[in-house]
Amino acid sequence: MTKTIKAAIVGTGFIGPAHLEALRRIPNIEVIALCEVNQELAEEKAKLLGIPNAYTFDEMLKQPEIDVVHICTPNFLHYSQSKAVLEAGKHVVCEKPLATKIEEAEELVALAKEKGLVNAVHFNLRYYPMVRQMKTMRESGELGDIYSIMGSYLQDWLFLKTDYNWRLEPDKSGDSRAIADIGSHLLDLTEYVTGLKVTEVMADFSTVHKTRLKPLKAIETYSGKMLTESDYEEVDINTEDHATVLLRFDNGNKGSVTVSQVNAGRKNRLNIEIAGSKSNFEWCSEKPNEMWIGKRETANQHLMKDPSLFTQEAAGLISFPGGHNEGFPDTSKQMFKEVYAAVAEGKQPETPSFPTFEDGYRELLICERIIESNKKQAWVKI
Repeated sequence: MTKTIKAAIVGTGFIGPAHLEALRRIPNIEVIALCEVNQELAEEKAKLLGIPNAYTFDEMLKQPEIDVVHICTPNFLHYSQSKAVLEAGKHVVCEKPLATKIEEAEELVALAKEKGLVNAVHFNLRYYPMVRQMKTMRESGELGDIYSIMGSYLQDWLFLKTDYNWRLEPDKSGDSRAIADIGSHLLDLTEYVTGLKVTEVMADFSTVHKTRLKPLKAIETYSGKMLTESDYEEVDINTEDHATVLLRFDNGNKGSVTVSQVNAGRKNRLNIEIAGSKSNFEWCSEKPNEMWIGKRETANQHLMKDPSLFTQEAAGLISFPGGHNEGFPDTSKQMFKEVYAAVAEGKQPETPSFPTFEDGYRELLICERIIESNKKQAWVKI
């Protein structure tokens, strides 16, 4: 009989419950503990989410039956909490970014390697079946030589001056916002699908709302916000709402990405278009079950998600037949299936199929260079 793997989740904002829901869809995994900033909140959230135990973070680390810890807290806690989990001898799945400083990420990569424990960063957007399909089609030569890459990731959840979240505060989220928060997903996906590495960046940031109205009482990410004028204070904003970055790749060719959290009507739209010598691939996360394949000398193609038409590797990420749509919640489930297969083995694989702390370090490195480029208004090497 397969041993049940026991997990704990730290943090219950938007993404903690998303991890929980995905884990509950995988056999032999049981989420037995929840952590929050204090015991009272932990107990309240654990009851709400149907998790048997509520702990403070330090108490949770002492529980010998917990095998894996999911870090779903604000960015500034990722480094210290991931480090503590590894030192307690437990496997760790961390939300991105892995840390807010490059030195912290380097230290975590080294510590994870030393401990041999399973370590993953939640770049779940790799796990849309169509993303894996694009990658495998590129590997089999269907794209040809890559000429250029154009990507964008657009949202509108910070469109209004009254929209507010901890991600707007650099002491909690780091020196970059739109790039670190959603640009990291887009850049990770770009390198993953194309097999290319970004070698140089040229960035230009803009802060649309130089000040915002911060609510004086707590509100949850992505919730509808119903507050009156007296419930706010005006605060200065010094991280970017919008950014455009020119990219140079190790094959000598170019690309660009645009990210924005102030594009009205764009709820969560990652779009990537890869132009090759044989085809052009385009995919959008708001229509995740379809992909456009551009041709010059024959008709364009429209590929729908269907395991019977996909490469074996991409079909492995599909749980339902063609025409039965899968989306964002399925990406975490598919990623955690791979992560927990490694946990069952008790150690990090030699060549992991899932994104690791090293991938988290890579994205942080690119983001740091992008911030530097924006400050210098010049090309910066990675």
